[in-house]
Amino acid sequence: MSTFASYSKRNTLSDFSSLGLSDDILKALPELGIETPTEIQQKTIPYLIENQSDFIGLAQTGTGKTAAFGLPLLENIDADSPHVQALVLAPTRELCQQIENQLKLFSKYQKGIKSLAVFGGANIVGQIKDLKKPHQVVVATPGRLIDLANRKAIKLDQIEYLILDEADEMLNMGFKEELDKILSFTPDFKITWLFSATMPNEIKRIVKEYMVDPKEVRISAKNIVNTNIAHQYVVVKSTDKKEVLRRYLDSDGGLKGILFTRTKIDAQKLSDDLGREGYRVDSLHGDLSQNQRDRVMGKFKSNALQLLIATDVAARGIDVDNLTHVFHYALPDQLEYYTHRSGRTARGGKSGISLAITTKRDSRRLGFLAKDLKISFEKVDVPTTTEIVSQRLKRWTDTLPESADLQEEHAPELATAVESLEAYSKEELIKILIDGQLDQMNLNRKNEDINDHGGATTKASSKKKKEQDDSERPRRNEDGHYRYYINVGRMDGASPSDLVEFLVHESGLLKRDFTDVILNDTHSFFQIKQEHASAIDGNFDNLEIEGRAVRIDRDPDGKERRSERKGGKGRGGRSRNDRHKPYGRSSGGRSGKGHSGGRKGRRR
Repeated sequence: MSTFASYSKRNTLSDFSSLGLSDDILKALPELGIETPTEIQQKTIPYLIENQSDFIGLAQTGTGKTAAFGLPLLENIDADSPHVQALVLAPTRELCQQIENQLKLFSKYQKGIKSLAVFGGANIVGQIKDLKKPHQVVVATPGRLIDLANRKAIKLDQIEYLILDEADEMLNMGFKEELDKILSFTPDFKITWLFSATMPNEIKRIVKEYMVDPKEVRISAKNIVNTNIAHQYVVVKSTDKKEVLRRYLDSDGGLKGILFTRTKIDAQKLSDDLGREGYRVDSLHGDLSQNQRDRVMGKFKSNALQLLIATDVAARGIDVDNLTHVFHYALPDQLEYYTHRSGRTARGGKSGISLAITTKRDSRRLGFLAKDLKISFEKVDVPTTTEIVSQRLKRWTDTLPESADLQEEHAPELATAVESLEAYSKEELIKILIDGQLDQMNLNRKNEDINDHGGATTKASSKKKKEQDDSERPRRNEDGHYRYYINVGRMDGASPSDLVEFLVHESGLLKRDFTDVILNDTHSFFQIKQEHASAIDGNFDNLEIEGRAVRIDRDPDGKERRSERKGGKGRGGRSRNDRHKPYGRSSGGRSGKGHSGGRKGRRR
């Protein structure tokens, strides 16, 4: 009886050994802490091992899709054949590296199978050298793969398997043309596996044009929300959202989290504002070069940062353990984005908090999220500064006994201090200690309740709110100047004079027209007179520095440029040979320099 029960258990889909995997792969999984297959893995792995056909897997991020396609892919690879048999495409460098690392771990006990990750931002010469060695699997980002294919460094005409991971995100990031070009390079006889969280029209077009009778497996979003996450929300005025972050950062020294914003400009401005106030924060978004991204992520993983401020697309593929909080500065428009965001915390059996910073107008959207994802949101109050001080003092006093054991060599100093303090009472000494600690906390903001409790809106409060809203709008300086943001900084090898020279060359203005130039690590600011604005606005579209699109916006509070939203990361702009090296002259530059404020030439 017991033998039969054991046999039945082994042959249910709750066990990897029942999915058709080889002993070499099954041996590696327990070492990775992978014991029970997820729903997408249960429905995908057996089919892909047994059937040589096209396949579509629809499941949210965090459901185990890498193993769902990676394990059957490794089972189908011929280790004795050294050419590239499989190509995996991913939207970001981080996800590309993550997939390739997982494949290496999965194939630990498989002899002869080699994989390689190639992506933008890394030395292409080194990648070309690596590709000359035998590799059966290449994981790549679309842009870098095309670069390598154009240089004849990789042959795609013998590809047997093509896997598109996070296909919807690749399209969201503007890789439509790149995907079409890559698909045209590959042979018709290949097998295509497409994995995506959603099925927009462009994905349907790819399926219709490049796939043959694909099998489709769809995993419902309701099954993937981590039950260890506490879903909370606060309701405040829109002008108080930044203060919410300050208070949470002030109240919990052990907080480590990611905050998601809707736009790149929001992420950068919020990071700048909080950074100037001394908070350990930085931003991650599409305007950063790969070196800048690596630097920010290095700081975050080493705990030099308490909060990472990111956009949804920029955070794809980031894998950081021990996050206590995820903040939503604005609620996402799609269910899978909320799941993807909140799933950053509460990993490895730990608990975490997903906190939405909302206004009264967000109540319906919050209700839709709760209903569709089958989760409950708990309304919590933002702590007052008095409550924050009490919490921090309590934590501080709790640690005092741990430091009571003075080393013997400091006994003379202790005796001197005791003698000096004999004149004070215990209460006076405690007050001195507390005053000193309060000074270190530096919480000088008003102790006001910023939670929006509803109620009637008076004319006075409406007028005050309008004044606050007006103060947040982009506006011209009183002296007739406009302030601009540019996503170029010290980490691009620029100095203030380099930046001005670059601006002069591309705008046709004179050096003296650029004032108040402020250079930061990842971005800079400058001012010009109102009458010269036409030389800047729209005049830097489709420019690139080291393969990264240059973006200039009037006033950091402004909206993203329409040209960038349509054109993506500089696509459709200058040819590769015309792209800028840092602050060098471009072959498509302007002839001459003048003061008219207009263009002095055309893009070529």
